[in-house]
Amino acid sequence: MKNQDKVAIMYREESGTDRPTPITGATVGSSDGLSTTDQEYSSGLSTSPAITVMETDSTSVSKRQTTLIISLITYSTGITTFLAGVVTMAIPIITTDLHLPQNLILWPVTIYSLTCGCTLLICGSISDVVGSRLMFLLGCFLQGVSTLACGLSKTGTQLIVFRAFSGVASSFCLPSAVSLINEAFQPGKSRNIAFASMGGAQPVGFGLGLVLGGVITGTIGWPWGFYIAAISNFLMVLLCAWQLPRSTYQSEKSRNVWQSLLSDIDWAGVTMVSTALAIISYIIAVVTGDTSAIRLPQNISLLVLSVALLASFVFWVGRQERLGRPALIPNSVWKNKVFSCICINVFCIWAAFNAFEQYQNFFFQEVQGLSPLDAAIRFLPAPISGALTNVVVGLVVHRVRADWIVISTSIPCVLASVLMAVAKPSWSYWKAAFLANLLNPIAADGIFTVSNLLITSMFPSKTQGAAGGVFNTVSQTGKSVGLALTALVANQVTKNSVFQEKSSPEALLVGYHAAFWFCVGLILVSLVISVWGLRRIGNVGIKSE
Repeated sequence: MKNQDKVAIMYREESGTDRPTPITGATVGSSDGLSTTDQEYSSGLSTSPAITVMETDSTSVSKRQTTLIISLITYSTGITTFLAGVVTMAIPIITTDLHLPQNLILWPVTIYSLTCGCTLLICGSISDVVGSRLMFLLGCFLQGVSTLACGLSKTGTQLIVFRAFSGVASSFCLPSAVSLINEAFQPGKSRNIAFASMGGAQPVGFGLGLVLGGVITGTIGWPWGFYIAAISNFLMVLLCAWQLPRSTYQSEKSRNVWQSLLSDIDWAGVTMVSTALAIISYIIAVVTGDTSAIRLPQNISLLVLSVALLASFVFWVGRQERLGRPALIPNSVWKNKVFSCICINVFCIWAAFNAFEQYQNFFFQEVQGLSPLDAAIRFLPAPISGALTNVVVGLVVHRVRADWIVISTSIPCVLASVLMAVAKPSWSYWKAAFLANLLNPIAADGIFTVSNLLITSMFPSKTQGAAGGVFNTVSQTGKSVGLALTALVANQVTKNSVFQEKSSPEALLVGYHAAFWFCVGLILVSLVISVWGLRRIGNVGIKSE
């Protein structure tokens, strides 16, 4: 195995013994990556040509504290995707109750990922300065407030606005949760399990949201899904304030926090890339409802502006690197093949996962005519499969090559989408939908743990919030853009179908099948990238003692 393809911690065998000796300061990428030690970072990432991961001191935590920390972080992640599942399941009823127009049907789902993805980088950077514990607690509190407001919404506009605020609140939590894990646990089993649990909470929470969302919607009403989540969220804030350890790192102990906020964060870079992502996501969402909307002058202008902002961001961070100043995502990091490939994989897998769940729900309710409760029961295999995958990946991630994990967990996801792409309304649940539900969450769980360990290993200890922001920006953007593109494909195919009544189950089915084939394409792209870019990557998450 070549040195540039090894990630996280590398080992060498001592002569005459089978016991591995850890090589601290392991290198990730040499000629085409980033390389530096933590000491070389005054702020942001260094401009050196490779990444070196240095071990950092971490306060030892008891088994009880370990369990509590992992449980709290896992729950905070799971509750957000639980709500996404509730909204996904309740969309047909919400559309009727709140009189949502056809072009805004998916906005309560996509607006969350859009606002979250556009604010993650800035929140991750702020977390590195003010402390991950404070950001996490603030995010959990804001999440509870915005969730309660969603349940109290009386119009579609109110629900969409409060879901947007929920996305911003989550951007406080996700990067800081990554920092908390890296601060509390040294590389090894505990950190691997923490990342696996956090990753597993997303598809598991989403699956439970689909199941319980159907039950709640079909019995006491969809607003109670938000009320229950809000109550549990406020209880979690109290537990987190009591149990979460205080941050062990402060950007500059001798300097004022406000001064650090001004000088240690690449505000210009954050503004440019976040604005560009927001505009692109908005344009895609608008075009989803009506493809002719792209011809409107304001949309053309916004699209040109987003491209200009992305180009400006590339030049800006390049300049920041050359001058040794803070750079949000240095251009040199993309030269590392592993980093670039894992980001593409995360985007494609999360796009396919969320689009699959949304359109399978549409298949159950709009084509087969099932009630939300009956549809919810059919999603039961998803959280079970996600939980099992989470446990297995957390236990084997340090023993099995990372590329094998990514590839082997992606293949079942391909099969799941293929099954639904050929499924007929007359087929029994057990013929295709059951197996598809069982297989679909596997890829999302597998890649979450591996990619988090990889991406955080490529950033120094003082910028773990930014590292978490990069990962979650890619995944959240994948969710919103992927779902919007899938909706665009489905709507266009339905519109061009031979059926006169475009809202009939027959016409909708043609579009839904196209959506599932689009998911197949996304996962196949991920598989090709994995085979090409992640080979010889080695193991990740290996303990250094």
